[in-house]
Amino acid sequence: MNKNFTFSCSFLLLLSIVSCTYHSEEELYPADPCDTTNVTYSGVVLHIIELNCYDCHSDENVTISNVSLEGYDNLKIKVDDGTLLKTIKHEPGVSPMPDDRPKLNDCDIMKIELWVNDGAPNN
Repeated sequence: MNKNFTFSCSFLLLLSIVSCTYHSEEELYPADPCDTTNVTYSGVVLHIIELNCYDCHSDENVTISNVSLEGYDNLKIKVDDGTLLKTIKHEPGVSPMPDDRPKLNDCDIMKIELWVNDGAPNN
């Protein structure tokens, strides 16, 4: 019986030690990982489009899709006709893009949408 008592006390002591941890506010409430401050065409949007769209929609690959998004002027055409946001948000009535790949993550869509809603400046 003495062994069980010693074991139980040791176990409770160990449990109390490992259960008491300190977490900083940053650990408990991490900053929003999606930084939407200072979203610009050249600094943010272009990079997202290059990584996710140029496989089919660059000037070099335009024969695959018949649509080039390379360069500000080409992208702005799709912004102005409303198809850029509809396609990346997978809205009805348009072909969801990227084709045969997962939808862009919510953060990237939010960044592009903020840029578009800001007038899609060439900055």
